[in-house]
This record gives sequence, C-alpha cells and structure tokens, in this order.
Amino acid sequence: MKGKLLKFASTKTFKPVSDPVSQKDSLPWHILVVDDEQAIHDITRIVLAKFRFDNRAIKLFFAHSAKEAKELLSQPNNFAVLILDVVMETGHAGLELVSYIRNVINNQFLRIILRTGQPGQAPEHRVIADYDINDYRTKTELTSEKCIHA
Repeated sequence: MKGKLLKFASTKTFKPVSDPVSQKDSLPWHILVVDDEQAIHDITRIVLAKFRFDNRAIKLFFAHSAKEAKELLSQPNNFAVLILDVVMETGHAGLELVSYIRNVINNQFLRIILRTGQPGQAPEHRVIADYDINDYRTKTELTSEKCIHA
C-alpha cells in the first residue's frame, strides 16, 4: 500500500443519506375521531386545524360508528390517538370498541381519549384503569385549549 494515495469523493457529487429518524419526525401524527355526530367531526377539524405536537402536524381520520372504527383499526394503520364518543350505536359502543382495541387486536400503544355529550356520565375510575383510557372529556370541552391539553 506504500505510495498509494487515497482518493476522496468530490463534494459536488456528495449526497447526504437521509436520516430515517428525521423523516419519521416530519410525518404527521394520525388521530382517529370516532363519533356519530357530524358536527363533532367538523368542530374537531376546526379546533385542531393548525395543531402541532412535538414539532409534527396531525392528520385526522374520521369514523361515524364503532363498527366503522373497527374496520379502520383492523387494517394496517399508524394511529397514535383515538378520540372516541362513548355513546353511539349503543350506550356502551365506545367502551366495547376500547375492549376490542385492547383485547382483540391487542393494541396497547394507541392513546385513547373518551368524549361524551352526557355531562356527569364519566366512567368510573375502575373502568378507566381496566380499559387503559388516557383521558376523558365532555363534548362541551371542545375548545382548542382543552383538546390540546388532552
């Protein structure tokens, strides 16, 4: 090797390798909103329109029933958060969907925020713990500040 010189690549042809971590960080957070009232979807879209978390935008997905949500959740997805109405097709449709998520498709990573239009109908602490529910809000708390804190 004596007498051989190393040849360096020209900086003009150098193309940096993209960093997969920074690419991931630029992807939006996927949030699934499940509610049987179209007005709630519309308000949520408006309230969270310019919201960013951890320097990432959000992308909202919508379902109008627990059945529709199950179809979306059973397909490959990147949902980080589920904002879920408790009372839809039935009085317990929301909690049944949570049970499906945690026990049937075994998704322990999805963060779940329950919402209801029934003030004073908050689930018992045992239910929140048993279903691994991360937050609970009433629909009257649909301000941007309340959604962001949740």
